[in-house]
Amino acid sequence: MSAGEDEARAVAQRLASDGFVRLGPGAVDWLPSPALGADWNRFARSWERLGVDRYMADGGRYRRRRHAALAIDAAGLRRKPQQPHFQSRDYNPLNGDVQRWFEPIEPEIIDSALMQRMLLGATDCFAAASKTAAPRAWHVELHQFRIEATAGTLGHPTPEGMHRDGVDWVIVLFVDRMNAAEGVTEVRIAGEPGIDRFTLAASGDAVLIDDHRVSHSVTPIRPIDPGVPAHRDVLVATWGAESPA
Repeated sequence: MSAGEDEARAVAQRLASDGFVRLGPGAVDWLPSPALGADWNRFARSWERLGVDRYMADGGRYRRRRHAALAIDAAGLRRKPQQPHFQSRDYNPLNGDVQRWFEPIEPEIIDSALMQRMLLGATDCFAAASKTAAPRAWHVELHQFRIEATAGTLGHPTPEGMHRDGVDWVIVLFVDRMNAAEGVTEVRIAGEPGIDRFTLAASGDAVLIDDHRVSHSVTPIRPIDPGVPAHRDVLVATWGAESPA
């Protein structure tokens, strides 16, 4: 077994045991990081091209977003036709029970070797961490988020508060931040009283989450220099069992 396989196996074991795993850039060979050079730069620059999220029930215009849905099974990975993102109010009391249509993630980003490697590597990790038989087919959703803040307006990465996503597994991959303070990730394991807090701050930092066991949130961001706008960029990817046709 190679060193990379050993690391991936250790991450899956920790995820199965602890419910979440925080990882640094390139901690496993399938996670993207700035060490990839031009591939990472093309990936990160795509956050400059997100549209405003106009579905915020709080009236906010502090979030930009793109979305895509995929299927992953034994045959590999394929993009699905563009579809709305939907969560029930049980999981998203702010924006739930609404079909939300977002601009699609650019095909060249989804089709990039960087993204494909991450999605297939994560799928293997989650299958290994599953305490029950993993699905033969996964429904995967990708969300590019940019949260913006100004001197007069906080940026809320999770305006719905501490929550679960109603899926099986979640990855949050930190891409970049500019002039942004706070943005602290909080995770709470079901049945345990404490909350773990940490900041994803280096490009390529990531956290893997068992959505059945762990709730999560992120504190609002604000500008460090109030005269300059602030933002925080992340990719959120979720895995759930594919519904029967």
